[in-house]
Amino acid sequence: MNLPELGAFLRSRRARISPAEVGLPTGSRRRVPGLRRDEVAQLAGTSVDYYTEVERGRGAQPSTQVLAALARALRLDADERDHLFRLAGRAAPEAHGTAVHVQPAMLTLLDRLDQTPAQIVTDLHETLVQNRLAAALMGPPAHTEGHAASFVYRWFTEPESRLLYPVADHPHHSRVLVFDLRAAVARRNHDARSTELVHLLRRASPEFAALWDTGDVAVRRGERKRVIHPVLGVVDIQCQNLFSEDGRQRLQFFTAPVGSPAVEQLRRLARIGDRELTPAR
Repeated sequence: MNLPELGAFLRSRRARISPAEVGLPTGSRRRVPGLRRDEVAQLAGTSVDYYTEVERGRGAQPSTQVLAALARALRLDADERDHLFRLAGRAAPEAHGTAVHVQPAMLTLLDRLDQTPAQIVTDLHETLVQNRLAAALMGPPAHTEGHAASFVYRWFTEPESRLLYPVADHPHHSRVLVFDLRAAVARRNHDARSTELVHLLRRASPEFAALWDTGDVAVRRGERKRVIHPVLGVVDIQCQNLFSEDGRQRLQFFTAPVGSPAVEQLRRLARIGDRELTPAR
């Protein structure tokens, strides 16, 4: 672990990024090149004081979750991300879980969708990063570690996760999640993480086991969704997915059908955002 070198590396990375590249206002009076410390902290979801201590090479060893968030905030490529982890005395994360590396190009596209709820998830339905409107509409991730980070796992093991959708839609979502998971397991060549997830779900949920045993498969590309929001009510929207080259990550974005009530609902969400409309689920 080399915290002073870690701090120097962070400073060099934020100096090369303009606010516009990460979806932040540029402003006319900037005394430093690139991003300010408070902007990096905002993008990574940490406090300014904490990030400042890390950049100064002080304080405790950053966790893997913080390092992954910093790598995304600073748009590091895979080699730079691994270097960041090693400077912090952490092993570079494997290609799974919520600490997985997100491609900078996909993050750049997410930044451009500042008026549309959007998020990046894995093929096991683990939320990696959200914009503020997606967090306000769908709620922030309930878990960040273990199999509970997967929405598929929570859907079949935690009944409260289903409060996001009307009861009448639950059978549809169950089928779609299971059939999409089957495609993901095959795409991953039945790796340990995905096969263990299936094993746990078969034991925990008779509903999952019955659907899995049908053998049906269907990649989740796009569909209409009805989302229950505590302030906006039921929001009937279109969900589309853009996939990474290997299919293991997808950018989900939510739009309103033309002329539908959801047009005004999403406008209201965009105006107020997470200040007032974050679901308390």
